[in-house]
Amino acid sequence: MTEEERWAYLVALDKELLKGGVILSEWCSFIVREADIAFANGAYLASILTSVSGVETYLRSEYGEKSRERLIDLIEKASLDAELTKDLHTLRQYRNKWVHVDDPWDDNCLLEGSDGKESELETMAFFAARALRRTIYENPWI
Repeated sequence: MTEEERWAYLVALDKELLKGGVILSEWCSFIVREADIAFANGAYLASILTSVSGVETYLRSEYGEKSRERLIDLIEKASLDAELTKDLHTLRQYRNKWVHVDDPWDDNCLLEGSDGKESELETMAFFAARALRRTIYENPWI
């Protein structure tokens, strides 16, 4: 898929999921923009990590009570659709595998050919882009 096709995918998500308008903090807007840029340029791991950051920033702005609440707690506290809640936990757990690498020297799966990991990352980046938008558009102004 080309960069233009990935941008078109994001635009299509916006058309599909945004029903009205939303108000986001500038932090959230900035992070979403960075996630989009990473996604469109094929930097899938960066896109996933930044998308989760966007989700967390949005949930913190809408549902957070303390500055140090964990993402898992923010997801559970938020009044989100059950399917979105499930998807955000899936995304959070996937992100955790990359952010908290248990054994950095256990890297055979990367050394023996990263094609499988790259395909997996691409799939999850599409999942993350959609989950991010479902989250930030969950409470639109109509």
